[in-house]
Amino acid sequence: MKRILTPISYVLAAAYLCVDFIFAWIAKPISNWITRHFEMRKLRRWIRSLPPYPSLALFSVPVILLEPVKFVAAYVAATGNFIVALITFAFGELVKLVLIERLFDLTREKLLKISAFAWVYGHYVHAREWILKTEAWRTIRSVSRSALERIRTWQARRDRSPRPGLRS
Repeated sequence: MKRILTPISYVLAAAYLCVDFIFAWIAKPISNWITRHFEMRKLRRWIRSLPPYPSLALFSVPVILLEPVKFVAAYVAATGNFIVALITFAFGELVKLVLIERLFDLTREKLLKISAFAWVYGHYVHAREWILKTEAWRTIRSVSRSALERIRTWQARRDRSPRPGLRS
């Protein structure tokens, strides 16, 4: 039984990690936009003033609060509302990752002073680099870039074409 479950668990873990990377790839521009438009200097100053372990506690809050959204989305999907489940899952993941991205950016130096966190983060970075080098990831990136280029081309054609019913 263990021979069967071990490969399955690795595949599921890899799939989960890939989904998280895709959401993180989407969350990064959102996080950057929030940084540019909402400065919140006092809050940033307070977060940066925290020592390492309180920074870790604050860093874990979005995970603790928003990780259960996945289970809610699974329940909603089980009831047959797949679109609502997908929206719930995507929104919860994006909010969680945006908050984590912002908090990590503000507390990185403090968090990396905690040896266990630094060890886990090192393994995360290593796994991420490995996934980004795989053929599967390069294929996904190529297909997504191609799709985005087709959408842009379609939008440009649509914007240039005269609209029916409108006369100059």
